[in-house]
Amino acid sequence: MKKLLLLPFIVLLFSCDQFQTRKVSSDEILIEEKEELNWHEVDQYPAFSECREILEEVAAKDCFGTKVATYVYARLEQKQPVVTESLHDTIMLHLIVSDAGRPEIDTIEIDSVVLHHLPKIRTWIQESVDSLPKIYPASKRGIPVATRFKMPIVIEAE
Repeated sequence: MKKLLLLPFIVLLFSCDQFQTRKVSSDEILIEEKEELNWHEVDQYPAFSECREILEEVAAKDCFGTKVATYVYARLEQKQPVVTESLHDTIMLHLIVSDAGRPEIDTIEIDSVVLHHLPKIRTWIQESVDSLPKIYPASKRGIPVATRFKMPIVIEAE
Protein backbone atom coordinates (compact mmCIF):
# COMPACT_ATOMS: atom_id res chain seq x y z
CA MET A 1 0.00 0.00 0.00
CA LYS A 2 2.86 2.37 0.75
CA LYS A 3 4.22 1.85 -2.73
CA LEU A 4 1.03 3.06 -4.36
CA LEU A 5 1.01 6.32 -2.44
CA LEU A 6 4.63 7.12 -3.24
CA LEU A 7 4.23 6.63 -6.96
CA PRO A 8 1.78 9.56 -7.54
CA PHE A 9 3.93 11.79 -5.32
CA ILE A 10 7.07 10.95 -7.32
CA VAL A 11 5.27 11.61 -10.64
CA LEU A 12 4.10 15.02 -9.37
CA LEU A 13 7.57 15.83 -8.13
CA PHE A 14 9.17 15.24 -11.53
CA SER A 15 6.39 16.82 -13.59
CA CYS A 16 6.32 20.11 -11.67
CA ASP A 17 9.41 21.27 -13.55
CA GLN A 18 7.35 21.32 -16.73
CA PHE A 19 4.91 23.84 -15.28
CA GLN A 20 7.50 26.52 -14.68
CA THR A 21 7.08 29.51 -16.96
CA ARG A 22 9.49 32.14 -18.11
CA LYS A 23 8.47 35.73 -18.54
CA VAL A 24 9.15 36.85 -22.12
CA SER A 25 9.42 40.52 -22.98
CA SER A 26 7.69 42.03 -25.98
CA ASP A 27 11.10 42.89 -27.45
CA GLU A 28 12.09 39.21 -27.41
CA ILE A 29 8.84 38.28 -29.14
CA LEU A 30 9.39 40.96 -31.78
CA ILE A 31 12.93 39.75 -32.46
CA GLU A 32 11.74 36.15 -32.81
CA GLU A 33 8.94 37.21 -35.18
CA LYS A 34 11.33 39.20 -37.39
CA GLU A 35 13.66 36.22 -37.66
CA GLU A 36 10.84 33.86 -38.60
CA LEU A 37 9.15 36.09 -41.21
CA ASN A 38 10.14 35.72 -44.84
CA TRP A 39 10.21 39.33 -46.01
CA HIS A 40 10.70 38.29 -49.65
CA GLU A 41 7.20 36.84 -49.87
CA VAL A 42 3.82 38.47 -49.36
CA ASP A 43 0.65 36.99 -47.93
CA GLN A 44 -1.49 38.63 -50.61
CA TYR A 45 -0.32 39.92 -54.00
CA PRO A 46 -1.32 43.32 -55.34
CA ALA A 47 -4.59 43.08 -57.19
CA PHE A 48 -7.01 44.85 -59.45
CA SER A 49 -10.65 44.77 -58.37
CA GLU A 50 -11.40 41.72 -60.53
CA CYS A 51 -8.53 39.74 -58.92
CA ARG A 52 -9.16 40.56 -55.24
CA GLU A 53 -11.27 37.50 -54.48
CA ILE A 54 -8.60 35.03 -55.66
CA LEU A 55 -6.95 33.54 -52.57
CA GLU A 56 -4.66 30.93 -54.11
CA GLU A 57 -1.16 32.43 -54.38
CA VAL A 58 -0.18 31.36 -57.91
CA ALA A 59 -3.59 32.23 -59.38
CA ALA A 60 -3.57 35.67 -57.71
CA LYS A 61 -0.09 36.43 -59.03
CA ASP A 62 -1.06 35.24 -62.53
CA CYS A 63 -4.24 37.32 -62.49
CA PHE A 64 -2.31 40.46 -61.56
CA GLY A 65 0.43 39.84 -64.16
CA THR A 66 -2.08 39.08 -66.89
CA LYS A 67 -4.09 42.23 -66.17
CA VAL A 68 -0.97 44.45 -66.18
CA ALA A 69 0.15 42.90 -69.48
CA THR A 70 -3.31 43.33 -71.00
CA TYR A 71 -3.45 47.03 -70.07
CA VAL A 72 0.11 47.73 -71.26
CA TYR A 73 -0.30 45.88 -74.58
CA ALA A 74 -3.64 47.57 -75.24
CA ARG A 75 -2.09 50.99 -74.69
CA LEU A 76 0.91 50.19 -76.89
CA GLU A 77 -1.33 48.90 -79.70
CA GLN A 78 -3.17 52.23 -79.74
CA LYS A 79 0.08 53.96 -80.78
CA GLN A 80 0.31 51.94 -84.03
CA PRO A 81 4.00 52.57 -84.60
CA VAL A 82 5.47 52.18 -88.08
CA VAL A 83 8.79 50.38 -88.47
CA THR A 84 10.91 49.82 -91.56
CA GLU A 85 12.32 46.45 -90.44
CA SER A 86 10.83 43.52 -88.60
CA LEU A 87 11.41 43.48 -84.84
CA HIS A 88 11.36 40.51 -82.50
CA ASP A 89 12.63 41.49 -79.07
CA THR A 90 11.71 41.50 -75.41
CA ILE A 91 11.71 44.54 -73.15
CA MET A 92 12.03 43.92 -69.41
CA LEU A 93 9.88 46.22 -67.31
CA HIS A 94 10.75 46.40 -63.61
CA LEU A 95 7.58 47.64 -61.94
CA ILE A 96 7.08 48.66 -58.32
CA VAL A 97 3.66 48.75 -56.71
CA SER A 98 3.90 50.95 -53.61
CA ASP A 99 2.28 50.19 -50.27
CA ALA A 100 -0.40 52.69 -51.32
CA GLY A 101 -1.06 50.79 -54.58
CA ARG A 102 0.65 53.28 -56.89
CA PRO A 103 2.50 51.67 -59.81
CA GLU A 104 5.82 53.16 -60.87
CA ILE A 105 8.56 52.08 -63.21
CA ASP A 106 11.84 51.19 -61.54
CA THR A 107 13.78 50.46 -64.72
CA ILE A 108 13.19 49.42 -68.31
CA GLU A 109 15.68 47.21 -70.14
CA ILE A 110 15.43 48.02 -73.86
CA ASP A 111 17.75 46.86 -76.62
CA SER A 112 19.31 49.64 -78.69
CA VAL A 113 17.76 48.23 -81.90
CA VAL A 114 14.28 48.62 -80.44
CA LEU A 115 15.11 52.16 -79.28
CA HIS A 116 16.37 52.99 -82.75
CA HIS A 117 13.12 51.84 -84.40
CA LEU A 118 10.76 52.97 -81.59
CA PRO A 119 12.37 56.04 -79.98
CA LYS A 120 9.19 56.85 -78.00
CA ILE A 121 8.81 53.37 -76.48
CA ARG A 122 9.85 54.53 -72.97
CA THR A 123 7.21 57.27 -73.02
CA TRP A 124 4.56 54.85 -74.27
CA ILE A 125 5.35 52.35 -71.54
CA GLN A 126 5.28 55.12 -68.91
CA GLU A 127 1.86 56.25 -70.19
CA SER A 128 0.66 52.64 -70.04
CA VAL A 129 1.73 52.26 -66.41
CA ASP A 130 0.25 55.66 -65.52
CA SER A 131 -3.10 54.63 -67.00
CA LEU A 132 -3.44 51.40 -64.97
CA PRO A 133 -6.69 51.22 -62.98
CA LYS A 134 -6.76 51.17 -59.18
CA ILE A 135 -4.40 48.62 -57.66
CA TYR A 136 -4.87 47.24 -54.18
CA PRO A 137 -1.40 46.85 -52.66
CA ALA A 138 0.18 43.59 -51.57
CA SER A 139 0.06 42.78 -47.89
CA LYS A 140 2.15 40.96 -45.32
CA ARG A 141 0.28 40.01 -42.14
CA GLY A 142 -2.47 42.44 -43.07
CA ILE A 143 -0.09 45.39 -43.53
CA PRO A 144 0.21 46.96 -47.01
CA VAL A 145 3.71 46.54 -48.45
CA ALA A 146 5.51 47.58 -51.62
CA THR A 147 6.29 44.90 -54.18
CA ARG A 148 8.57 44.67 -57.20
CA PHE A 149 7.81 42.77 -60.41
CA LYS A 150 9.84 41.94 -63.48
CA MET A 151 7.58 41.81 -66.52
CA PRO A 152 8.60 40.92 -70.08
CA ILE A 153 7.05 42.92 -72.90
CA VAL A 154 7.38 41.16 -76.24
CA ILE A 155 7.82 43.49 -79.22
CA GLU A 156 6.93 41.99 -82.57
CA ALA A 157 6.62 44.10 -85.67
CA GLU A 158 6.57 42.95 -89.28
